[in-house]
Amino acid sequence: QVQLVESGGGLVQPGGSLRLSCAASGIILSIESMYWYRQAPGKQRDVVAIITSGGHTNYAASVKGRFTISRDNAKNTVTLQMHSLKPEDTAVYYCYADRIYTRSQLLTDVWGQGTQVTVSS
Repeated sequence: QVQLVESGGGLVQPGGSLRLSCAASGIILSIESMYWYRQAPGKQRDVVAIITSGGHTNYAASVKGRFTISRDNAKNTVTLQMHSLKPEDTAVYYCYADRIYTRSQLLTDVWGQGTQVTVSS
């Protein structure tokens, strides 16, 4: 059973920092692109950052320069380092993998359960 499990969310003051982590559990051969999405109350889920298996990254304009995505392919983890947080960054943050290869199957569109990030004074 392959799962994506996020951690690291919480309450932070404006201007503060948080580090989100996502770990893929199970016997995994490889993971292609990994993403962080977020969804604020009453809004659609939007992509925040993406990192390919080769380490290429891309960011939403709203977080560029403040957030950094990274991954450890050996540990099947992806991290989102967030700095200079703003109240509008408040959302549930989700980890997503488009393709996960195990020994027996290809899993597509795999989501984590989400972690809440609240930016407030």
